[in-house]
Amino acid sequence: MNRPVVRLEMSSGDRDLIDRWRGEEAPLLPLLHAFHERDGHLSEEALRAVSEGLRIPLAELYGTVTFYHHFAREPGGLEAPRVCTGPICRLHGAGRVLDDLEGASPMPCSGRCDDPVPVIRGRDTLVARADGLVSTPAPLPPRPAPDVEECVFRHIREPGQVTLAGYQATRGYVGFRRAVLEESPEIVLDRLDASGLVGRGGAGFPTGRKWRAVREAPGEGKTVVCNADEGEPGCFKDRVLMDYDPHSVLEGMLLAAYATGASRGFLYLRYEYPETADVLARALDEARAAGLVGQGILGTDLDIEIYVRRGAGAYICGEETSLLNSLEGGHPFPRNRPPYPVTRGYLGTPTAVNNVETLVTVPPIMRRGAEWYRGLGLGEHAGTKVISLSGDIRRPGNYEVPIGMPLRTLLYDWAGGAFEGREIQAVTMAGLSGGFLAGDDLGVTLDEPSIRSKGSFLGAGGIMVFDDRRDMVRVARDAMEFFQHESCGKCFPCRIGTTRLAERLAGEGPDQLEPWLDELADLHATMKSTSACGLGQAAPLITESLVRYFPERVKAHVEG
Repeated sequence: MNRPVVRLEMSSGDRDLIDRWRGEEAPLLPLLHAFHERDGHLSEEALRAVSEGLRIPLAELYGTVTFYHHFAREPGGLEAPRVCTGPICRLHGAGRVLDDLEGASPMPCSGRCDDPVPVIRGRDTLVARADGLVSTPAPLPPRPAPDVEECVFRHIREPGQVTLAGYQATRGYVGFRRAVLEESPEIVLDRLDASGLVGRGGAGFPTGRKWRAVREAPGEGKTVVCNADEGEPGCFKDRVLMDYDPHSVLEGMLLAAYATGASRGFLYLRYEYPETADVLARALDEARAAGLVGQGILGTDLDIEIYVRRGAGAYICGEETSLLNSLEGGHPFPRNRPPYPVTRGYLGTPTAVNNVETLVTVPPIMRRGAEWYRGLGLGEHAGTKVISLSGDIRRPGNYEVPIGMPLRTLLYDWAGGAFEGREIQAVTMAGLSGGFLAGDDLGVTLDEPSIRSKGSFLGAGGIMVFDDRRDMVRVARDAMEFFQHESCGKCFPCRIGTTRLAERLAGEGPDQLEPWLDELADLHATMKSTSACGLGQAAPLITESLVRYFPERVKAHVEG
């Protein structure tokens, strides 16, 4: 028996939104945001309209929408306050803020660890103070030591740097203009290779080699993607770069497109930076009006379009293939690799995915040369790295350091050390993903070889500091509960492993140390070798490092 097909009768307003976005690149997220902001939540009617308008099965769309943290499904949900309960905000009273705000709900780290406790309400990011919620701009980076030369922060404190005129006054777009009008893509790639620049988002892959792989990959319609989904707890460097120097991000994307042969670029911005979305939109309008973006760039036959797409709250979208699935309108699970994005990325096209810091490093290299950039590092290390420093430290903030600088120099000489009467007990590396360093291992230098020799890694450069007041088992438990919450659930080693590790840190499991440690060792080995992406592979570093540095505290936790 054939069932009749029931067609949805859309309102004129719904149809206008559908028509506005249906023909655009990567339309699902902006369309969902349009309904969300218009109505204050995503209603059943809105989801049905999106399902029909974009021809996405309703069940599939519902599964995708409910995967994200910030799409409200009840009326008024958009305006309900969401309070950051990341590791640093917990130290600064996030629990009290949650209790004090009517209708508030917790959210994972929202990237303001240098100015806690952030609260998102509607399209505003506010900060909880003793006298209420206030709006504050992103703190500018502290000035470096007099003998240290910066790269990406070199002009960020200049008044007006956020505008096109201000950016051009500090020689902005000079590198892109020279590349397009005087140089070939091959020269750009060679200069990047010579600079030694590697990805600053965590993986550390040589940037020139990645871009060359995209350029040489067969296929048309190549793509570049700026990964601005800065979801790692303790990392907040990309926000300050985009808020104060947005044209440097756009110039980096344009250079990436020129070098790879891409005709389109996407900037995927994390949901928790709503004001940043407005900054980027203004910068993009300025660049387009100046003939730097769009058709016939700088009077040539070069066409490059750039789009900003805002996420909806999911840590896993920081993983590049999950991000690509999110852009395409699918469920943001990690993809199996190979194939890698450089040969099969967005909509199957060769795609270069780079994070914000990597991209903003490229324009200075194009202006000042590869040898200049290499010379910014110490010893044989090339370049600089932005470190987001937060927690129990006198002067938190974003610091651009030469690669190879001692960690203790950053902690004590630049950031002032622990508060009076306290000592630094431990730090996390790579946000949370690198686990803890403590004791003599705080003597590492800020480069991958040194830190990896201690069983950790530098990654995206978030460092959280915990002084001797903190219960490190509790800190580890909070970290593992974050990973458990953010596991996408695709693979069982991560899904089950993070749950079991969180349970063990909460007091469940064997009550004798040796069986407890044996169980952890088995979980660690399984998760590292079989998890589908970096979340499940990195989460065990939390408990591994806890056991290594705090054995007596672990023993008391298990047997006490």
